[in-house]
Amino acid sequence: MASVSNHLISSFSYPRGAASLARRGDSPSIFRRGHYSFKSSSDVNGNKFGRILACAAQTGRRQVEIVYDPEERFNRLADEVDKNTKLSRLTLFSPCKINVFLRITGKREDGFHDLASLFHVISLGDTIKFSLSPSKTKDRLSTNVPGVPVDDRNLIIKALNLYRKKTGTNNFFWIHLDKKVPTGAGLGGGSSNAATALWAANQFSGFLVTEKELQEWSGEIGSDIPFFFSNGAAYCTGRGEVVQDLPHALPTDLPMVLIKPQEACPTAERLHLGKTSSVDPLTLLEKCVQSGISQDVCINDLEAPAFDVLPSLKKLKQRVLAAGRGQYSAVFMSGSGSTIVGIGSPDPPQFVYDEDEYNDIFISVKAFPYEDEDAQWSKERGQPKSLVIVNPITLLRE
Repeated sequence: MASVSNHLISSFSYPRGAASLARRGDSPSIFRRGHYSFKSSSDVNGNKFGRILACAAQTGRRQVEIVYDPEERFNRLADEVDKNTKLSRLTLFSPCKINVFLRITGKREDGFHDLASLFHVISLGDTIKFSLSPSKTKDRLSTNVPGVPVDDRNLIIKALNLYRKKTGTNNFFWIHLDKKVPTGAGLGGGSSNAATALWAANQFSGFLVTEKELQEWSGEIGSDIPFFFSNGAAYCTGRGEVVQDLPHALPTDLPMVLIKPQEACPTAERLHLGKTSSVDPLTLLEKCVQSGISQDVCINDLEAPAFDVLPSLKKLKQRVLAAGRGQYSAVFMSGSGSTIVGIGSPDPPQFVYDEDEYNDIFISVKAFPYEDEDAQWSKERGQPKSLVIVNPITLLRE
């Protein structure tokens, strides 16, 4: 839920002559943007188990090499699942997010913390391929990253189980997760994957429920998941599940550098929270919307406890600040870490390339996406113009 100009790249596969599906729901979801392409199952060619390539012949003999192509086999099997189904395959881009600021506003009786945070999707994301399975008992998940769980510990499987529980549907899936978002990064990659899976399941079922219902259900399996049913920028409170959309909260051509060491931080609930900021989060939001991102806006109450757990992460932030003096408008940790974000320049600091201790570090140059498409999307939804141009802070303070 991949380019800077698209929240979602999707590829649908229908039998020849099938009509496109109607859309249902009134939520300004990031999933309802993007470009759709249609192709018939006859476009998928080749041997069921791979490609047969003729090799150089030896004297009087011909050699044949059989190359196994799992993706081609995946596509062929998908075609055989149900010749009469309207939708057999679906490929979705699942974007991650950063927290521009994150204030902890209190401790809850259920052990979670109340927060107030500006969430924003960025142009980094995973790609997830869904295909209907002939099985009516189990989903099958594969991924390109070792160590990522592929059973019901994965939020994708939890989301599909939740959808079946809520709707009574019996669709099961083959899913392949092409993971680009690092785990344990504070970027919400797993939460985005779960939201994407809920949206996909609803698509395969012919839009049984609205996106608003999906958003409400998603909070049962993860606090950050409801955000990914927003329009891409939102002020989130509660545990993170209370989502208030913010139209055009930030400039959308603003570059950023993401730097994540191999070490992952504990989740927010496992961090020992000491003293937190006393700044009103709505004041931070108002300043950010009016004046842009600056170092004094990017307050993250989880930074200090994360730095206590990982002193190397504190060192990394300090070094990025020093190396990028005047280069970045702000340097901060996203979410519960361990990604350090530098806003305002597409150039990573040179030391991450020069020094051996950073050989295995994750580095990505991305941006806040989608201003032009957001405006077009508002028109397509028939959203009143006043809702697009109103000051979001005024709405939140009322």
